[in-house]
Amino acid sequence: MPWNGFMPLTRICFMMNLDFDLFSIEKKYRIPQAGRVLVSEPFLPDENFRRSIVFLAEHNEKGTIGFVLNKPIKAHIHELVNDFPDVEFTVSLGGPVATDTLHYIHTLGPVIPDSKRVYRNIYWGGDYDAIKKMISLGTIGTEQIRFFVGYAGWGQGQLEREISENSWVATHIRPEMIMSGYQPEIWKEVLRSMGAKFRLWSGFPVNPGLN
Repeated sequence: MPWNGFMPLTRICFMMNLDFDLFSIEKKYRIPQAGRVLVSEPFLPDENFRRSIVFLAEHNEKGTIGFVLNKPIKAHIHELVNDFPDVEFTVSLGGPVATDTLHYIHTLGPVIPDSKRVYRNIYWGGDYDAIKKMISLGTIGTEQIRFFVGYAGWGQGQLEREISENSWVATHIRPEMIMSGYQPEIWKEVLRSMGAKFRLWSGFPVNPGLN
């Protein structure tokens, strides 16, 4: 993920004459790990991640892979992927990396060979042909799988650096929120569920200079 263009919250606070304590993030929200989500801070300028929720599928010493949950594409998957069953499954922009690749998370578990359990009943990847076959047979519902074009990726230490700049908050959300498809207000809903400080975050305007 590109680092250029991020404006530290310390500078935003100075511009808006806000108390920096409002943007200090407790230690428990600074721990990225597979299964957690990243919630972007209110003024993150990068269009790929502005007011986004990113589900982390993998995080280790080599880097991080995740999928943006709230960036829908106005097309069905069979319109974007050749030789895919003609069904009305939606697809989202998972991130700016490798946007010519398809990814998916699901709740089908070991029914899909080679899938990897990430968090509770949510799995990542698995045998693509098996998924296509089950969709063709009508045995996978839209609430059981989510498709993404591209992904969000961070190199070694990059995500930790961005978190140290207060660009992200790391937390858990309910699996049904992860799997429920596009929710226009999910960014605000997650922040509001995290307490008074983050409820204030959810009410800030996109462009602080206009307020």
